[in-house]
Amino acid sequence: MNNVLTEKPIVKEKGFLLYFIEIRKIVIQLSILFLMIFLSLAPFSAKIYSFLALPLQLKLPPSAHMIATDVTSTFLSPFKLVFFITLILLMPFIFYKVYSFLNTALHKKERWVLSLFFMSSVILFYLGILIGYYFILPKVLSFFMGIAPDVVLPMTDINQYLMFSIKLFVVLGIVFQLPLITVLAVYFNLIDLNVLKQKRSFIFVFCFFIAMFITPPDMLSMAIAGCFMYFLFELGLLISFILFRNTETE
Repeated sequence: MNNVLTEKPIVKEKGFLLYFIEIRKIVIQLSILFLMIFLSLAPFSAKIYSFLALPLQLKLPPSAHMIATDVTSTFLSPFKLVFFITLILLMPFIFYKVYSFLNTALHKKERWVLSLFFMSSVILFYLGILIGYYFILPKVLSFFMGIAPDVVLPMTDINQYLMFSIKLFVVLGIVFQLPLITVLAVYFNLIDLNVLKQKRSFIFVFCFFIAMFITPPDMLSMAIAGCFMYFLFELGLLISFILFRNTETE
């Protein structure tokens, strides 16, 4: 009897130790991979920053240019951008390692859902960044340059522009998760599909409310962002209806 009681804590301790070793192994692998990607991109940091600054340079007046208000900005800002890009490129590997870690504890159906979630999330995040760089960022910059008084010559600090761009890309990457969040909420019965259909008007208003905080303070940008967010919600609703209409009628 005493042997049985002493064996259980030992088994639990060994199980916890195995999990800890596995997590440590994953962290080491991701750290090595992060360093490899970062060091590979670091020599091109100035060119990468020039690519990020291209939308701003196209909007600046001919006599204006970007400035550095801090002595270290010209060195640190490109490396901050490389750090951010490295994290973005590492996302699929992070999700894969998390999936591999949880794989043994999940059923076959749960594995399929989790793998689909990870793949869709990464693709949507990347899509949000691409649309942000090629479409949203130029429009935002045009607005701010357009409202500048004639006596003011715009000269943007390179670090401020970097942080502004990164925040914009992250917000858009998160906003693009709306279809996925909608599908998962319906799949896990967090909210009924019929309830979402009935609350369309409230969600429409809510999208415009969120758009006020993530766009410049003009009606056109807010209208575009609000309509686009609502379109993403409707896309998630349509996918949910296609996937779960059979379970809804049962």
